[in-house]
Amino acid sequence: MRLTTTALTTLCAALLSSSLAVAGEVIKPAEMSRDDLAGKLFDSPDTKKTERDSGTVLDVTSLLSSDKKFASGMYKAPASRWEINEPYGVDEFMYFLEGGVTLTSSDGSVQTIEAGEAVTIPKEWTGVWETEGYTKIWVIYSEDGSGLE
Repeated sequence: MRLTTTALTTLCAALLSSSLAVAGEVIKPAEMSRDDLAGKLFDSPDTKKTERDSGTVLDVTSLLSSDKKFASGMYKAPASRWEINEPYGVDEFMYFLEGGVTLTSSDGSVQTIEAGEAVTIPKEWTGVWETEGYTKIWVIYSEDGSGLE
């Protein structure tokens, strides 16, 4: 049997399409279960661990968007104090599961966010971040993708 160029092209396209469907990735929502929120998510092999003088920081990304500008995850940190003199750099929503944070903006205004509360920090924010330790869910948007991995 001899195939014409058109028939061969059609056949190749069909084979390629079916192999892509078989090899194609199924996109699913990124869920954080009750067990994950209770700390199980930090058992993931993707969890980044950073040692500080005050203890270990745990950070795990549950979703990184295909354009790499939006991400969500969970973060656990020990006591710390950070002076943020340069703009924060990303827009970040945080929901605190445990602990909390005191944010002192560069104008001297103070906000205390505790477990069960949320805050959104704009990328232009400067000030002081103080905590005795916390666990949070984070959602970050970064127009140029910086600050996301």
